[in-house]
Amino acid sequence: MSDSVQAQPAQDTKWYVLRVVSGKERKVKEHLDKEVRLSGWSNAIIQVLCPVEKVFKVTNGKKALREKILFPGYLMIEAVEGKFNDTMLQTIVAVTGVIHFLGKENPTPLRKSEVNKMFGNLDDVMEQGVQMAEPFIMGETIKVIDGPFNEFNGTIEEISDEKRKLKVSVKIFGRAKIVDLNFTKVEKIV
Repeated sequence: MSDSVQAQPAQDTKWYVLRVVSGKERKVKEHLDKEVRLSGWSNAIIQVLCPVEKVFKVTNGKKALREKILFPGYLMIEAVEGKFNDTMLQTIVAVTGVIHFLGKENPTPLRKSEVNKMFGNLDDVMEQGVQMAEPFIMGETIKVIDGPFNEFNGTIEEISDEKRKLKVSVKIFGRAKIVDLNFTKVEKIV
């Protein structure tokens, strides 16, 4: 492989936390991404991050896949050390929906340990994939919403998070029967 094709060495970057109005995280992120692109700051600001996880929410028997913001009211900005200047800071803080940087007038970057902990948790979330918005509990009564046992109630006997399955005791004609059900085929009884 020639030298011109090899990737450049990674630049030393710092992560800054930006406090924003809760519920406006995505809108502010889109605006900041656009500002970085239009102002030509892509050599200084690597990315604006709004960490999310995918969760299943079951309501009224309907399964819906939603994105849940992991840190409501906060965005993370990765910037190259030494290239993040006052003009950029003032422009970012002036965006509608932005409250201030962590550290207010003198933005404080996160420590390496904080970044590792935060991204370690994000990696765990990404590996697990889709999560249930409300986890199941052993002994909890649930309602089957799909399959041959539709409309039956049952009691959770065993939970397998890795396989995303439950062993549920369902009463059929007065006798308890253990059935394996996918997380998406049941809902919590409210």
